[in-house]
Amino acid sequence: MAKYGKKAQSKVKKAMHERKAGTLRSGKSGKKVTSRKQAIAIGLSEARRAGGKVPKKSAKKSTRKSAKKSTRKSAKKSTRKSAKSARKSTKRSTRKSSD
Repeated sequence: MAKYGKKAQSKVKKAMHERKAGTLRSGKSGKKVTSRKQAIAIGLSEARRAGGKVPKKSAKKSTRKSAKKSTRKSAKKSTRKSAKSARKSTKRSTRKSSD
């Protein structure tokens, strides 16, 4: 049994031709698509919308880069919070000593 139907094949083929011609544009931003993988993804999503036989999207897997990025962001946030709390505590202590 085939994974993809005829409609999916034709939509991907059309998207690839558009990419080759330089007329394929992405959805929201409308930027020109130059990536082959992106063109295939656009073709498959069009086939999905048209009701073609296309498997469901797989869940995104966390890559090393994105995992590193998220840990970096959380570390940055925690240092910001600790610096902020330190400032608050010094303000409090100066207020108490002046009273």
